[in-house]
Amino acid sequence: MNILPIVKSDPYLAPYADAIYGRYEYFKEVEKKLKGENQTLSDFATGYLYFGLHRLTDGWVFREWAPNATAIFLIGDFNNWQRHPDYQLKKMQNGIWEIRLPDYAMAHSQLYKLLIEWDGGGGERIPAWTRRVVQDEQTKIFSAQVWNPIQQYNFKIKKFKPQTEPLLIYECHIGMSGKEEKVSTYEEFRTSVLPRIAHAGYNCIQIMAIQEHPYYGSFGYHVSSFFAASSRFGTPEELKHLIDDAHGMGIAVIMDIVHSHAVRNEVEGLGRFDGTPYQYFHGGSRREHPAWDSLCFDYAKPAVLHFLLSNCKFWLEEYKFDGFRFDGVTSMLYRSHGLGEDFTSYQSYYNMNQDGDAICYLTLANKLIHEVNPNAITIAEEVSGMPGLASTIDDGGIGFDYRMAMGIPDFWIKMIKEVRDEDWKVGSILWELTNRRADEKTISYAESHDQALVGDKTIIFRLIDAEMYWHMQRGDNTFMVDRGIALHKMIRLITATTINGGYLNFMGNEFGHPEWIDFPREGNGWSYKYARRQWDLVDNSNLLYHALGEFDRSMIGLINSVPQFNQLSIDKLWDNEGDKVLAYQRGDLIFIFNFNGVKSFNDYGILADKGSYKIVLNTDKSLYGGFDLIDESVEHITLPEPKDPSGKEWLMLYIPARTAFVLRKQ
Repeated sequence: MNILPIVKSDPYLAPYADAIYGRYEYFKEVEKKLKGENQTLSDFATGYLYFGLHRLTDGWVFREWAPNATAIFLIGDFNNWQRHPDYQLKKMQNGIWEIRLPDYAMAHSQLYKLLIEWDGGGGERIPAWTRRVVQDEQTKIFSAQVWNPIQQYNFKIKKFKPQTEPLLIYECHIGMSGKEEKVSTYEEFRTSVLPRIAHAGYNCIQIMAIQEHPYYGSFGYHVSSFFAASSRFGTPEELKHLIDDAHGMGIAVIMDIVHSHAVRNEVEGLGRFDGTPYQYFHGGSRREHPAWDSLCFDYAKPAVLHFLLSNCKFWLEEYKFDGFRFDGVTSMLYRSHGLGEDFTSYQSYYNMNQDGDAICYLTLANKLIHEVNPNAITIAEEVSGMPGLASTIDDGGIGFDYRMAMGIPDFWIKMIKEVRDEDWKVGSILWELTNRRADEKTISYAESHDQALVGDKTIIFRLIDAEMYWHMQRGDNTFMVDRGIALHKMIRLITATTINGGYLNFMGNEFGHPEWIDFPREGNGWSYKYARRQWDLVDNSNLLYHALGEFDRSMIGLINSVPQFNQLSIDKLWDNEGDKVLAYQRGDLIFIFNFNGVKSFNDYGILADKGSYKIVLNTDKSLYGGFDLIDESVEHITLPEPKDPSGKEWLMLYIPARTAFVLRKQ
């Protein structure tokens, strides 16, 4: 048996070498079956060019896969939604149905569905491969829509290469991106929000809720139509325009892709599409996700692999997305979906609980995505810590470029919620932020949309709470607000500057957006009040929200100023738990943190490389809501330390309580 590189690099994986090699061999075997002799995975993943509705030069063709069906009819505006023989599909081989129609049989923007019949029943269905689904405002009924506009969008930028060293992600949701209490649009985001993101310095946006979903409040995670960009936000052309403009600004665009499960709905979604419960999903007890009220794909079926892999290629090719953040990867990796698991040892990863077919699918997806676009970005949302997730396939990994560092926001919540400031351990903070596998890149973040949802609290809300409503004006100082503003900046600075791959921020959190996210639902009177972003707060220079926004922009700008910042080693220079002072170095930058809430220090000595240093970022600057206690014009020149064998010298610094600053060697 061959020993794969990920096993060689981690001796603790040696007992599981057989399992790791076995999953690699299984992937190669399945890949070979899918590709055949003379094809690539990209050639295989072209189902969207065959299935669904397509315009021909002399008419239309529509195809669907429904092996259990006994008859299928197209019904819609064009035939008064009636079961008409002229619109009956013909059964082909392998469960495929087809109909060819003349030019006049249907027209752009008309609505349609399938009427599928099977032994013992039948029902209306939205086609599985449809690219456009709309909801009637009065009846709330969803239908597929014929989409063939005269004016097709022509991308100005044909090829785009993302900047990924480091990757700085702005996580966003189109619908809640505006300040008005409504569902915002692709166009409004493109013209109003995208320039803000570019100004803030982020080089990537991660868009949630693109794939069509029946319930807006699901945040896009209960997908019904996998190939349809949600029409709530506008047209396909408008989404393409948004992506094209982002590329013009140097910003990559990735989407949350949901292949871990699907909505249970039968008319709108894939549940019992052809009358069977197991066409796309597991049968029996594995069909339903026990925690998510959704259905679980059966990744062992070639037709399911074809559907999902084609879905990946579709978004890359049709819309020019630059990659994906795969949602719910932990749920896919394990038959238990990770529920009730503690994952405290390597044995937790390599046992009969592992879902080999799902792991194979994820490996295939990563291989395909990078085959279609070698510069594509793939990120795994995964909490168990399975080794090799973000290692290359040839090394024995699953092939993601990055994994989400999901333990970091949990760590910050626990610290703020359960530990008094005076008990924070600065060495432990640095260890938590840098405790990761050396051979896998991660996306670090202090908080994402998960921490902002109703029922939870954002970092700023945990720090300041109700005083946010009354004391966020400049000059209206309270202890709670001053403490919260200071720690908010320090938490973000230490999280963003200890990355080894990338950093993520959720839309608005950078300026301490108040309150929570709560989508319209029966329990809140279908209100949009908390499903929006109050940009006027960050635009008002008299408010501390503006100060936090300015700090974030400067912080991101500093990171952007250092080529390949994320690849620089993190060298700890100082760690004093009693003083609560921490210092570390990356390249020519030294990061100084004083988490002490009551003590400032004069002439505090930190051993560093000999030289002259100047402050390039300071959380205590008044522009950022601080008190200007630090003189940034001072040049800090090291003083000799004869006893230090490394040749380091003393930096003698004034470090105010609850502040952080960054020095650059001159």
